Amino acid sequence: MNGIRWVLRLGFVPFVLLGGNALALTLVSMGAHHVWLAALIVGVIFVSFLVERLIPYNPDWNLSHQDRWRDRLHFVVNEGANFLSILGLPFLAALLPNFGVWPSHWPLWGQLLLAIGIVDFGITMAHFASHRINWLWRFHAVHHSVKRMYGFNGLMKHPLHQLIEGVCGVLPIILLGVQQDVAWLLVVAIALQLLLQHSNADVRVGPFKYVLALAPAHRFHHLNSAREGDVNFGLFTMVWDWLLGTASFDPNRTFTSDDLGIEGEPDYPTDYWSQLIRPFKSMR
Repeated sequence: MNGIRWVLRLGFVPFVLLGGNALALTLVSMGAHHVWLAALIVGVIFVSFLVERLIPYNPDWNLSHQDRWRDRLHFVVNEGANFLSILGLPFLAALLPNFGVWPSHWPLWGQLLLAIGIVDFGITMAHFASHRINWLWRFHAVHHSVKRMYGFNGLMKHPLHQLIEGVCGVLPIILLGVQQDVAWLLVVAIALQLLLQHSNADVRVGPFKYVLALAPAHRFHHLNSAREGDVNFGLFTMVWDWLLGTASFDPNRTFTSDDLGIEGEPDYPTDYWSQLIRPFKSMR
């Protein structure tokens, strides 16, 4: 059993990052219906749940904190919005200027990597700003209210904040003329990345923990101290954090639910509907 656990610790991240995105690339290349991409995301979520139970970082985080239905609602609403936005991409592109410089002659995997690089910068900058601009923080605080980290709450975001991040990340590639197939692949890549970024699996990624924005680094971002948690903003990579001077990692640090949440707001609402209206109450 210990051998299986080590295989999972070493193999789970490559399985999701490389295997999941490779399968998505194959499905899109074959012209498969987009429902198969949704099925792929759901399938990886189930695998993630299983791995989190076999090699938990914190066994307590596998237990419900009266948050399961809330997190499911956040996931369904936010991931549903992502799929609908891609369905509407041709209409949106018709309304916006299109510089037509997207390298559509590149192989799909190359276009996806380019899209990830551009989106990583845009969303990282929006995330960074959300910790410094008060009205943005009010919406982003919903995400920071979590008291445990597990794969499914990567999409626990206020839908308006997800929209803001999405515009900052995706608008540049739309203006460049990105193709819809690449946008579909990007939705999958972001969903898989958020799953890994918030995973409760005790994975081993070696030196990649300093380069990729995975759970070992992202847990530091969820520290309830405004000073300690003001780090590691990257979505896909830590590149921009190193350039901003906000990268932080301590291999000896461990985390419990007491370390997470929002400093000064221990009673932040935990149910879905209260979280939707909380940012507007804060504006009074």
